[in-house]
Amino acid sequence: MDNPSSSSMHPQSPPNPNPKTPSKTNLINSYHPSPSRSIYSDRFIPSRSSSNFALFDLPLSNKEDSNSSSNAYTCLLRTALFGPVVVSPVTPEKNVVGVNGRRGLKRPNCNIFRYKTETRQRLDSLLPFGVDDQLPGVVSPSPVKIPRKVPKSPYKVLDAPALQDDFYLNLVDWSSQNVLAVGLGSCVYLWHASSGKVVKLCDLENDGDVSSVGWAQRGTHLAIGTSNGKVQLWDASHSKRIRTMEGHRLRVGALAWSSSQLSSGSRDKSILQRDIRAQEDYISKLSGHKSEVCGLKWSYDSRELASGGNDNRLFVWNNHSTQPILKYCEHTAAVKAIAWSPHLHGLLASGGGTADRCIRFWNTTTNTHLSCMDTGSQVCNLVWSKNANELVSTHGYSQNQIILWRYPTMSKIATLTGHTYRVLYLAMSPDGQTIVTGAGDETLRFWNVFPSPKSQNTKSEIGASSLGRTQIR
Repeated sequence: MDNPSSSSMHPQSPPNPNPKTPSKTNLINSYHPSPSRSIYSDRFIPSRSSSNFALFDLPLSNKEDSNSSSNAYTCLLRTALFGPVVVSPVTPEKNVVGVNGRRGLKRPNCNIFRYKTETRQRLDSLLPFGVDDQLPGVVSPSPVKIPRKVPKSPYKVLDAPALQDDFYLNLVDWSSQNVLAVGLGSCVYLWHASSGKVVKLCDLENDGDVSSVGWAQRGTHLAIGTSNGKVQLWDASHSKRIRTMEGHRLRVGALAWSSSQLSSGSRDKSILQRDIRAQEDYISKLSGHKSEVCGLKWSYDSRELASGGNDNRLFVWNNHSTQPILKYCEHTAAVKAIAWSPHLHGLLASGGGTADRCIRFWNTTTNTHLSCMDTGSQVCNLVWSKNANELVSTHGYSQNQIILWRYPTMSKIATLTGHTYRVLYLAMSPDGQTIVTGAGDETLRFWNVFPSPKSQNTKSEIGASSLGRTQIR
């Protein structure tokens, strides 16, 4: 800190206009401090004993000495909070009458000694404490986080004639190879997102209608569940059927992959575990649901399988048991919407149907119910973002909306509308930014809802150059 010189401590005065009249001005003019004298120290502490307060007409009081420390602290605190105060030079005032009718100087501000800074500084640099340990009532400016803008309209719409309006089916899935599979009646169509090309993969004809589709985690293998209880395995790259697996007596509405293992859930209340490398149609049978199995999802570590049914039950299975290891009975309607969090091990989300309308969160590691959110309408699907701690839900009766949530606060980021029927189908692109939704209004709508990965700066190639409305067949 710079030391103020003696000229900054004592205000100067112009010559006395009337030399015959004795006044205090003569006393001021007779005081000439040595300009060459400099005082150096680590800080400045004024000495009141050597100050000549008579020069400034300052009244002395007995309380001044006792309050000097308090006044110094107040001055320092005021300087830290509100910044330095620049002292304006004292000028003579002709109309001020001094003692005994003599003209004198206008009484200056009582704060004689002031700090002066040459540059303006930030408030947090002046504070004698850290920003996190501020005084009560002192608010420092913080950077404002701009909320992410989510487009309210789909960037692409595909007409999907004969897309069934059935809550218990799963007719849309998006592969790791950026290919969308859609079941329409007895046929399966493939939409290549990078080129916009539509290919008809198969027509089941005598094997009934398509009730579910599911891509393998890697590669081009597609499983197709049928209304007659069979599961067909296709190689989509060559448009060739590899095999047909039996075992269910009624339609297969849910499929879930875990490496080479394929799980299928049926209206016959059972779940069949299949290994596509084995010759047998299935290697084990899971029994526990009392009604149709309509939701199936493997955890990201492939250790747990979650299943939801029309019996309002949510079960969790492992690879070593044919009975559920966890049973959740809090839902009051069918549980189709199931999603494992990719960010926290054991975090499971589930949604209930029309009579329930709730999204519930579970910790399967500790077997605890974490929270419940009433959405106000039927929950049809759930999916977590790969790139942020967010999830999206699609709804049926009676709002038919798509809601983007921030977890764990479950605050709404965006609500998307456009479908005129229940949003029964949902899938996410391999880059985790785009979702596609399907409804009984026979349309597929593509939405940009999730943020891109932090390491990814380029835009997704998914449908970026093919806006508009086309048909999938």
